[in-house]
Amino acid sequence: MATAGEWIEGARLRTLPAAVAPVAVGTGAAAELGSASGVRALLAAGVALALQVGVNYANDYSDGVRGTDVDRVGPMRLTASGAARPGQVKAAAFASFGVAAVLGLALVALSGHWWLLAVGALSVLAAWFYTGGRRPYGYRGLGEVGVFVFFGLVAVLGTTYTQADTVSWPAVVGAVAVGLLACALLMVNNLRDIPTDVVAGKRTLAVRLGDHRSRRVYAVLVTAPVVLGTLCALANPWAALTLLLGLPAGLLAGTVLLGARGRLLRPVLAGTGMLELAFGLVLGLGLAI
Repeated sequence: MATAGEWIEGARLRTLPAAVAPVAVGTGAAAELGSASGVRALLAAGVALALQVGVNYANDYSDGVRGTDVDRVGPMRLTASGAARPGQVKAAAFASFGVAAVLGLALVALSGHWWLLAVGALSVLAAWFYTGGRRPYGYRGLGEVGVFVFFGLVAVLGTTYTQADTVSWPAVVGAVAVGLLACALLMVNNLRDIPTDVVAGKRTLAVRLGDHRSRRVYAVLVTAPVVLGTLCALANPWAALTLLLGLPAGLLAGTVLLGARGRLLRPVLAGTGMLELAFGLVLGLGLAI
């Protein structure tokens, strides 16, 4: 029987900034349009956080039952370690998806845009089939595509749209930037796991690109958003504050380019998550001021 601490570790809290950042940017873009709503922003954040936790438990379950997580350098896996039964982890994933669905229904009801229920359903399906099902797209090198679309474009633009009934070009630019950072988070995680993923037959984008090219792609993914964020200064000069994040982005890119691997990538993974959170808060605030 897994302890409460093990369940919390299985939720992978370090990945949660990927859920908060797009809501911050989307709300900032809505404020720039004069239509921010605190209640709708909180509901959007709840949806994003519940989906992220659901994805983490779903990955734990699916990778565990496939045997992909037998030898991993990263955090403890509930299923592979035997700390929790596979059915329990699967139930936790679907419970998280259920929470996201309830909060999403409330958000849609407030906004009046009922067609967004279809987008929510697609988000849940994308979360499950990343590593679940008979042909998971995460095992075919398409994980970054799913992350970019759902934790970048959908999350940011959906947040803005449910508050302002429209989207703006800063929202689109911010969505692309956040999506790239979310991809950077996944890339460095998969870069660390290349040796074990190759053995397990998991063909992530990092596996397909190889170690050297994956490091260069990560460097682009983690630095390009700083440039994109500054473009939003054309809408609000305060958005230029994202330039302050150029130094930490450069340090993370440099660490990876210099060859950090294995356990040495753990702080890079945590740092990438914190960079995404900081970017979301700084750009969101910059657009809202």
